[in-house]
Amino acid sequence: MTEQKRDRSIRSLPTAQVRHGRLPRASAWRTALSVISSALAVVLVSGASVAAITLGQLDANIDQVVLTGADGEAREIPQVGQWEGGFNVLLVGVDNAEGQRDAGQREATLNDVNILIHVAEDQQSAVAVSIPRDLVVPIPECPLPDGRTSFAMSAQPFNSAFGVGGLNCVVLAAEALTGLEIPYAGTISFDGVALMSTAVGGVDVCIDAPIRDPFAGLDLPTAGTHTVEGYTALAFLRTRFGIGDGSDLSRISNQQVYMSSLMRTLQAEGTLTDPSKLYGLAQVATKAMSLSSSLASLDTMVSMALVLKDIPTERITFVQYPATTGLGGVYASKAAPLEDLADALFEKIRNDEPILLAEGSTGTGSTIDPNAPAPVPSPIETATAAPAPSASPAVPPPPGEEPTESEVLDGVLGQTAAQQTCSVAN
Repeated sequence: MTEQKRDRSIRSLPTAQVRHGRLPRASAWRTALSVISSALAVVLVSGASVAAITLGQLDANIDQVVLTGADGEAREIPQVGQWEGGFNVLLVGVDNAEGQRDAGQREATLNDVNILIHVAEDQQSAVAVSIPRDLVVPIPECPLPDGRTSFAMSAQPFNSAFGVGGLNCVVLAAEALTGLEIPYAGTISFDGVALMSTAVGGVDVCIDAPIRDPFAGLDLPTAGTHTVEGYTALAFLRTRFGIGDGSDLSRISNQQVYMSSLMRTLQAEGTLTDPSKLYGLAQVATKAMSLSSSLASLDTMVSMALVLKDIPTERITFVQYPATTGLGGVYASKAAPLEDLADALFEKIRNDEPILLAEGSTGTGSTIDPNAPAPVPSPIETATAAPAPSASPAVPPPPGEEPTESEVLDGVLGQTAAQQTCSVAN
């Protein structure tokens, strides 16, 4: 595989080499969709029993964005069919978007939540990487709608990329940061997040103490499990000062409490295999999101959904991009990348190796639920407990077999979708 070389002369901070991720082969894709809502990664639609005319109506609702390379040339995207292989998708939650509740609070619209989803080539595992909005990184040159090109910038918060050049610029910045090619992307506004949480019937979240955050508009008066939906769910996902140490990194681990619960709910209740439920979600999703032209097709989205619905929750891992806070200089009040740890994480992602986290590594905004029942292996996990020699290296060790110390990414924070966690109030 040939690596793309980057001009480092315009960047004052190091970034990863951009390499092509493992993408689906052009010979296959079929019907079905996924959409993974803003701060929250998760799927939506199946189209097998929805009439073609209805699919066409839903397709017409989708606001499309064309992704380009740094040279402004549109990317070549495989044709639709039955999905084979792995894929990378970037889901971006934007604030201050036109027409939503917080519109007009500032001049720029920011990419407030950034989640990169990588599905392995064998489709047996997935990892969702949350990139902190406050992470200080270089922002590369970005093609602009008027034909001009923005200047490359060093030492900028990652959430400034959208204001520079929209979704395409966020994708280019994420590629430079992670070394992965990202051909699929979408945005959702905060109002869209609220609509999506209601469409799935609410999400159960656990908190270890009351959380009151007037800045986010959140008031959960008792410890325990709460079902959040609508703008309460949005407030839960946005809260920062009510969680952990009040940092953006705590907010990410709090969001992972929500996302893992949502993923378990969608799989347990059969939402991803119920055409009527999925159709309702599709209607909301296509109106609430803006998608790259490569992703703006129900065929494409549903194909991804069918892949995601079959991955056991034990093999869906949510992680934070390795970062730290409390430094000075350009990192004052922001997050600084932990480059060696990030390199180790993305090397495993590129090679589809297992992402195994150390015990107690959920992050400052969440903790393992002490009252959670023992996890029950999914039917897929049970059936594959003794993998054949040709099985993917992305599959964690069989139940009862401890991973070796070298396999654990000590210092990387996150959790699997199978782990039940509680948000930590501050």
